[in-house]
Amino acid sequence: MNGLILVGIILGFHFTSLASVAPIKGTWEGATGQLTSLQGWLERVQPGDIVVIGENHGLGIHQRQQLEVMQKLRDQGLQISVGLEFLSYTDQDYVRQYCSKEITEEDFLNLVRWGGLSFDFYRDQANFPFREQGAETLALNAPRSLTQKVSKTGLSSLLETEAKLLPPRFSLGRESYKQRFLDSIPHELPPEWQQNYFAAQSIWDDTMAWRAVEFTKNHPDQVLVIVVGEFHVAYGGGLPDRILARREGIGDGLGQVWTLSQLNSAEQDWSEMQLQILPHPNWGQRADLVLVDEEQN
Repeated sequence: MNGLILVGIILGFHFTSLASVAPIKGTWEGATGQLTSLQGWLERVQPGDIVVIGENHGLGIHQRQQLEVMQKLRDQGLQISVGLEFLSYTDQDYVRQYCSKEITEEDFLNLVRWGGLSFDFYRDQANFPFREQGAETLALNAPRSLTQKVSKTGLSSLLETEAKLLPPRFSLGRESYKQRFLDSIPHELPPEWQQNYFAAQSIWDDTMAWRAVEFTKNHPDQVLVIVVGEFHVAYGGGLPDRILARREGIGDGLGQVWTLSQLNSAEQDWSEMQLQILPHPNWGQRADLVLVDEEQN
């Protein structure tokens, strides 16, 4: 039996709803694989919620879709704060100074040691919150020096001062996430290296989760929109799982955690895309909502 058909039978999904669309551009329900409305989905978001948006780094359409989501939420009367994966929480004061125009963008980028992608991709997201109304731009990640050291020499190599930079009650990611992470590495690594790389990945996720939960505890009247790489969002095992774990036992007053994946269908056919849109037989649904575009950068 064809593998795609078999997956469809297992999931109880009728593939013609996807197969009849070429290319598969649009907004899809993650649980069912059915076309839906972005606006209708966003109307379910309430104060105190966290919206986690995955992206392909540096893809212009993904930047524009992130801003569209933020603006639609604002148009619903919600106060929007923004959390960014690319900034270390130890640089939060520099972020505040930049967003308050106390320092120039050039100085800000030097102070946070910005590297890699152009800041052009994230300038508008960083400046989206209305600071005069109490919204914030939140630096979410662990210091790069910390994750780089752990990836090379492991958690046990951290000095006491370095270990203090870990989030309180730090925990590694769940086993299914670890397996998916190791499967994504192109070459098989020695077991110790695998553990070190996954520990660094877990620090990334758990630090962002800690920052996000602490923020929503203190700002229950706001919605926190997080921009992060797609792998951290997909199938819930990374950042969403750590957010939910950290919210356990806190009590009432915290809202929902919503996940949104952004996928690019350029140079992929519908059969390749439907495997990414539909719930995976091992990992479950990719996200609550899947935005598929076809734009090439």
